[in-house]
Amino acid sequence: MSVSVIVPIYNERENIPLLHTAVTDVMERIGRPWELILVNDGSSDGSTRLLEELAQSDARVKVIEFRRNFGQTAAMQAGIQAASNEVVVLLDGDLQNDPNDIPMMLDKIDEGYDLVHGWRKNRQDAFVNRKLPSRIANWLISRVTKFPVHDLGCTLKAIRTEIAQELQLYGEMHRFIPILAHWRGARCVEVVTNHHPRRFGTSKYGIGRTTRVVLDLLTVKYFIQYIVSPMKLFGQIGLLCFAVAMMSGFATVGMKLAQGVDMTGNPLLLLTAFAAMTGIQFLFFGMLGELCSRIYFQTQNMSSFAIRKMWNFDQPAVVQLKAHTAERRAA
Repeated sequence: MSVSVIVPIYNERENIPLLHTAVTDVMERIGRPWELILVNDGSSDGSTRLLEELAQSDARVKVIEFRRNFGQTAAMQAGIQAASNEVVVLLDGDLQNDPNDIPMMLDKIDEGYDLVHGWRKNRQDAFVNRKLPSRIANWLISRVTKFPVHDLGCTLKAIRTEIAQELQLYGEMHRFIPILAHWRGARCVEVVTNHHPRRFGTSKYGIGRTTRVVLDLLTVKYFIQYIVSPMKLFGQIGLLCFAVAMMSGFATVGMKLAQGVDMTGNPLLLLTAFAAMTGIQFLFFGMLGELCSRIYFQTQNMSSFAIRKMWNFDQPAVVQLKAHTAERRAA
């Protein structure tokens, strides 16, 4: 299979030549057709000039330059959409990921997996502000999404291009790529990869990203479980509110009839009214969510399903499906 290696670059001037050499050595050794896509995410340390010189000296190097810093997720999305080969490999630009792990991950793709994501089992980072928050986040994400994973923060991944280009990455969703791909029916596997200490530059991440990960987790949980039918979430909450309203309402009436308690001064009457109004609101949220979900799928030319293969279908049906897929990717 041909390979597109995608690397987001943000102020990695010292690492760029070493990265190019390492990737080139590995890809030439395995003998597959390849390209290196470097996405310049608004660097301001001289990386831009080095990337331009690299593109001029090596035709296999393709450079995408952003007007400003849009973030790692946007850089990955741009690289994935520009990839022209059968498999994309995502790699960090700080040389902490090891390009020598790429052949092993491609072998897993050859075995039939759609996505191979790395696990930095012996991570070479500070414990308090990098490793500890990452372990907590990975444990929480695994529990909430029911997706077994040890290290979602590892950038090193190999993905079939057709699946990678189906993913809609926004905000900081790049760390959830395996979960989003699994939601689309991809066969995923986690493998132990090497991890090296940072040699040059400074890390772009700190402990402050933890809250953003939690918020992104809520979004991912909604997308993988309720995006197709939001009423299942909001409707259940609405019905729960109605149940609370009914119980508090019956209790209010019972207290009035049995003990003569004044209904107007009973807090349960207020709870009844509040729970009923909240239930109505959540039902309307569910209806609006259903409407937004249908608009989302139709405007993006997306379907709520994913087809791996087709057998014994007549040619017009296959041509029509391929045309629909091409239109969706072009959009």
